[in-house]
Amino acid sequence: MFFKKTSTFTDNDLPSIIRACRVNDPRAQRTLFKQFFGYAKSICLRYTSSVEEAEDVLNEGFLKAFQHMEKYDESLPFKAWLRTILVNTAISHYRRNSRFDQHASLDAGEQVAFNDDIVDKMAAEEILALVQQLTPTFRTVFMMHVVDGYSLHEIAGLLEHNEATVRSNFARARQKLQVLIKQAYPLHPQTGSAAPIQHYEN
Repeated sequence: MFFKKTSTFTDNDLPSIIRACRVNDPRAQRTLFKQFFGYAKSICLRYTSSVEEAEDVLNEGFLKAFQHMEKYDESLPFKAWLRTILVNTAISHYRRNSRFDQHASLDAGEQVAFNDDIVDKMAAEEILALVQQLTPTFRTVFMMHVVDGYSLHEIAGLLEHNEATVRSNFARARQKLQVLIKQAYPLHPQTGSAAPIQHYEN
């Protein structure tokens, strides 16, 4: 007869929760999931085009984390370890489900210069909402390079694309994002500063 392993942990003690997760304590797993749900979901949303898709990546990522918890080095920040798993899961999701639109191009007339000043004035949530409108390839390359700090060479290896294609995708992603920014935040005719389009709908 097999007996289920039991463990003791406290909700405000992350090391004890992790140790309990290592023996597959479902209560500890639920606790860890709840505590890092918001953080994990924010990462997954960056790489996906919908809440439903983000939650698929999130659930798969946590499953991988629980399966490989013994590999976590407790001397290192847990959030960084979890983030790596979630990003890698999102990349795997992209490789399985995207149409590999690495040759996607901008529409005629959309070749515009990227204005970093406008981006600096936008909230992170506003930028994220626009980034999610990019194609899967553009979105993935942009987020990996700009937000998660991967080099274009590293991205090429992870996505199994050649580096020249990745560089082109990143440049086009920036241009497409600028187009989306200009559509959502047109320049005010008097001040020349960016303003949300809804300001002109009254």
